[in-house]
Amino acid sequence: MNGIFEKARGMQFPRNVLIGHGILKEIVPLCDELNFLSNGMIIAGKNTYASAGKEIDDCLSDSGYNIFTHLTGTATVANVDKAIEMAKETHSKFILAVGGGSKIDIGKLVAADLHIPFISIPTSAAHDGIASNRASLKADMGPKSINAVTPMAVLADTEVISSAPFRYLASGCADVISNLTALKDWDYAHKLRNEPFSSSAYSLSLHSANTIMDNASLIKPDLEESSWIAMRPIIISGIAMAVAGSSRPTSGSEHMFSHALDVMGVSKAMHGEQCGVGTIIMMYLHGGDWQSIRNALGMIGAPVDAKGLGISDDDVIEALVTAHKIRKDRFTILGDNGLTRESARRAATITGVIGKE
Repeated sequence: MNGIFEKARGMQFPRNVLIGHGILKEIVPLCDELNFLSNGMIIAGKNTYASAGKEIDDCLSDSGYNIFTHLTGTATVANVDKAIEMAKETHSKFILAVGGGSKIDIGKLVAADLHIPFISIPTSAAHDGIASNRASLKADMGPKSINAVTPMAVLADTEVISSAPFRYLASGCADVISNLTALKDWDYAHKLRNEPFSSSAYSLSLHSANTIMDNASLIKPDLEESSWIAMRPIIISGIAMAVAGSSRPTSGSEHMFSHALDVMGVSKAMHGEQCGVGTIIMMYLHGGDWQSIRNALGMIGAPVDAKGLGISDDDVIEALVTAHKIRKDRFTILGDNGLTRESARRAATITGVIGKE
């Protein structure tokens, strides 16, 4: 052999993942086990502090921890900067991110900036970023996905999560189902562009999506067991990103469609809802079983068409023909030049995402 093998890379995973009914009280032994120092900061919103943050605050404060609370809004640069300054002022040595996607994203970014650990404590399950090292920042040109830090632990109380509007859980399930086209795009890019590929990350992501698909009929409103069924694949989907070192196993052309809608500013639908509808169309373009995806989404209660997203047929077409511009570094079924307006309309019509003319 002429050369020396020099490949090296690291992977970060949550050390502890706790899922179940009424397990918020496990926060004290969890922090003890992780050897957290006394000063910590809760990052939450007003509602998420009421639903879970206060109980966590009380449990830790009663056990000798000095806990500071920072109430914040969406994941913007300004809000992240404010949270970083608050953590510095309070000499916080760990972060507890309590809430949905934006609060957890802010927690990731604060922890990454200050090089301190954080625990992800979801109060809803609207997308698969709960356990990943990726954070989404809101920007003028739509959400921006960036590397942050993987949570040291995840504490997911199904009692709390099931009390959130069911729409959040349905959106999270749709986001995981969208792995099916993200993986096809990844395999496509690997074969055509020799893009780096991880079979382990691929398998984890596929397992997550298939678990949601196989259990779609069991995911229903007002049923805590639905949160129990969904949370494991949602978390594993996030871990797949950690294995891959990128969002590739969970984000492809269907996410580009969703981000195109964000940039257009026409949709008030949730991220996972938009990705789910995008998955139907992208699976059709891949020549796969888009009907099963549509059926599963409908069974769960997630949108399957433009009407369900609250947008017009023309909005769908516009998003489809501009989606390839969202991430020029990510090769997908959309190719380098995107879809023509005619092919976009045909795909959206055949799959029932828009109505027939």
